Amino acid sequence: MAGRIVLNPVSYHGKGAIGEIVNEVKGHGFKKLFVCADPDLIKFGVSGKVTSLLDKTGIDYDVFSDFKANPTIENVQSGVAAFKASDADCIIAVGGGSAIDTAKAIGIVVNNPEFADIRGLEGVAPTKNKAVFTIAVPTTAGTAAEVTINYVITDVEKRRKFVCVDVHDIPDVAVVDPDMMASMPKGLTAATGMDALTHAIEGYITKGAWEITDMMHLKAIEIISKYLRGAVNNESAGREGMALGQYIAGMGFSNVGLGLVHAMAHPLGAVYDTPHGVANAILLPTIMDYNADVTAGKYRDIAKAMGVPGTEGMSQAEYRRAAIDAVQKLSLDVGIPQDLKEIVKEADVPFLAESAIADACCPGNPKAPTVEDIKALYLKLM
Repeated sequence: MAGRIVLNPVSYHGKGAIGEIVNEVKGHGFKKLFVCADPDLIKFGVSGKVTSLLDKTGIDYDVFSDFKANPTIENVQSGVAAFKASDADCIIAVGGGSAIDTAKAIGIVVNNPEFADIRGLEGVAPTKNKAVFTIAVPTTAGTAAEVTINYVITDVEKRRKFVCVDVHDIPDVAVVDPDMMASMPKGLTAATGMDALTHAIEGYITKGAWEITDMMHLKAIEIISKYLRGAVNNESAGREGMALGQYIAGMGFSNVGLGLVHAMAHPLGAVYDTPHGVANAILLPTIMDYNADVTAGKYRDIAKAMGVPGTEGMSQAEYRRAAIDAVQKLSLDVGIPQDLKEIVKEADVPFLAESAIADACCPGNPKAPTVEDIKALYLKLM
C-alpha cells in the first residue's frame, strides 16, 4: 500500500507568527472572518491578541464561542447557522482542540451540507468539497489539531465521542506562535503536553507507521521529553520547544492514526468530561505495557529519544521497561494523576469498553484487543 502524507499548505512557527494572519487574509482577499474562539480565551484576553490585529487593520469579523471543551453535535450545528448568518468567507480558529475541532466541523458542513446531521461524518468521512478556508491558531501545545485531518465530536445523546477523518478538513494555514500558549496554566500545559507525547508514541507503534512518520514521531518524542517540564514551569524555551514538538507529532499521527490509548480515552471524555490529555496520560504507561510484546525494538528507540542512557546495552525486557518508566516519570514530574480511581465508576466499565473497541482509533493499535482486555485495562487502573 502507498504511504500518504497530508500537511498544511502553509504554516508559520515561532514568536510573533500571529502577525502573518493579516498578510494571509489580505493576500487571499477575504472580506469577513468568522473567528471561532474558546470562551475562556475570550474571557482572559488571549484571543484578543488575534482580534486586535484585525481591528488595527480594519478587517471585519464575527466571533463564535458557543461550544464546550468537548464540542457537541449541537455546538457544531449552532456554529454552522452562525457562520451562514455572518456572511463570512474565512474561518479563524483560536484555541485548543475544542476550538479548532469545532471550526473544522463547521467548515466541512458549510461546504458539504448533506452532512448537517454531523453523525454521518464519523470515521473516514466521504465528503466531496474542501472545508471553508481556515486559519488555525493553537493556544495549547498538545492536540496538534491545526495540522491534522482529524477532529472529535461528542454525541451527548449516546454518551460517546466519535472521530472524523477527512483530508478536506485540514486547516489551510497553521500559525503556531508560542506566545499564544504562554497563558496556559500548569495543569493544562501538563495535560496537553502528555497528549502530544501520546500522539508521538502511539503514532510510532501504530499499524500504519512507516519511515517518514517514524522520523517525525521520534523527533517529537525527543523534543517533548526535553521541553515539557520547562513549559509546565512557563519557561520561554519550554514553551517554544513544546509548540514545535506537538506540531511535529501531529504531522505524523494525522497520517497513520493512533491506537488503544486514544480509543480508551475518548469514552472517559464523553462519560465523565475528563480532560483528554489527562485521560491519555493516565492510560499511556499501562497501554504501553499491554502493547510491549508486539513492538519489536521500537521501545528501545522511544527510551533513547526520551534521554534514557545505555539503551544499546539493554536487553529487550530492560529497554521496554525503561521506555514505560520514562513515560511514567515524566507524567509524575508534571503532576498528572496516576490512576482512574477518582474518575471511573466500576459499573460503567462494560459501557466504556464497548465504546473503546468501537472507536475509530482502536484498529490502529499494534495488538488487537478484545472487549475483555479493555475491561481489564480500565480495572487495572482503578
